[in-house]
Amino acid sequence: MRASAPASVGAARASSAVGPAARETVVTAARTLFPALSATSDVYLDSASTTQKPLPVIEVVQGYHSARTANAGRGTYPWASSLTRRIEEVRAAMAEFIGAAADEVVFTGGATAGLNAVALSWALTNLADGDEILYSPRDHASNVYPWLQVRQLLARFGRSVTLVPYRVNALGEADTDDIAARITARTRLITVSHLHHVFGALNTLEELRGRIDPSIALCFDCSQSGGHLRVDVGELDADFAVFSAHKMFGAPGTGVLYSRRRRHGELAPFLPGGNSAVSLGDSGLLAGAMPQLLEGGTHNIPGILALGAALEVLGEVGLEAIAEHNRALTQRLIAGLRPVPGLEFLPGPAYAPCETGYGIVSFTLAGISSNDLGFVLSELGFLVRTGAHCVPAETNAPEAPADEDSVRVSTHLYNTFDEIDRFTECVATIAEEVS
Repeated sequence: MRASAPASVGAARASSAVGPAARETVVTAARTLFPALSATSDVYLDSASTTQKPLPVIEVVQGYHSARTANAGRGTYPWASSLTRRIEEVRAAMAEFIGAAADEVVFTGGATAGLNAVALSWALTNLADGDEILYSPRDHASNVYPWLQVRQLLARFGRSVTLVPYRVNALGEADTDDIAARITARTRLITVSHLHHVFGALNTLEELRGRIDPSIALCFDCSQSGGHLRVDVGELDADFAVFSAHKMFGAPGTGVLYSRRRRHGELAPFLPGGNSAVSLGDSGLLAGAMPQLLEGGTHNIPGILALGAALEVLGEVGLEAIAEHNRALTQRLIAGLRPVPGLEFLPGPAYAPCETGYGIVSFTLAGISSNDLGFVLSELGFLVRTGAHCVPAETNAPEAPADEDSVRVSTHLYNTFDEIDRFTECVATIAEEVS
């Protein structure tokens, strides 16, 4: 059930450090892996929502369903045992991919499920009355609502937990000075988007190293950075980090939670049942070993196999080549959109003092709503995301935005400079018509 990228991709990757022409060779070779793109003339610019799927991912999912379908970890016959081994191979590959140990990698139903696992398995059992969580109300709802729910649940048991919002600066980055100023002796968790899903800003919290108590847990939402640039959880000093497989060439309904080994003793099973590494003791359920402790129920086997295939494709192409290509596309996009009358960029790389970018740019255009603009663009063959982009509409925090309604353009390996140029020309034409 294992598939790999064609040799042409690896060969192109070997020359990717030469210059722009060689990087274009990488893109051209890799683009042939994505059948959905060859079947349409539309330009897909919504990879922050979900990425297109390469052939090895498609083939491994089809292979699981069409031959030797079985459950993993439930039988000793070859069909089942081979799947059990393959799942652990994917776990080891994911661990290597993010700089972790295999027992720190938990398979989940997605990044949202991973963040909720942190909330229910760690926060719910470790937070005491008066403790605080620092968060950004401008993050994705999946990195806001779980903490609101924890606060609500603990309040029912007489424990009051405070959610402390921090600011985002003009570059779309988490304001680390503001975070540092808001940390108190009761701060237990700081949660942040590693790569912001609307602003395209990278947050590492590096400026806080040595300035905060190491007992404070750091949680990173890596949904947008995973598969787009190198992520090393050790370098981030992360205690928890979540990844979304469908945003890194994998299948929907699959994710990864990184849980740092030093936190394992603080975890409680949040999904107890079959395969969840719990046992019955005199006083109730006893927690077992990680990562099975947080993996109750049957695995999403085709999704995990697809993740394994996606990791192989990413390895063949190279994250450095992908990151550099997205940076170049981002700068081409910003340069093309900047002269458009009535266009206003949201916080992000358009305001950065140096040429940077990770493939996400959001903007508004005077005279037309983002939803209407998105519809017009789709009629002309450009597929983008519009609206509030899953930013919570109201969190009762003073730093929460009144309205994040915008057009978001997000790129990946398979996008070309020609597509970006045609897109910016199209936006300029629409701007003239609505002005």
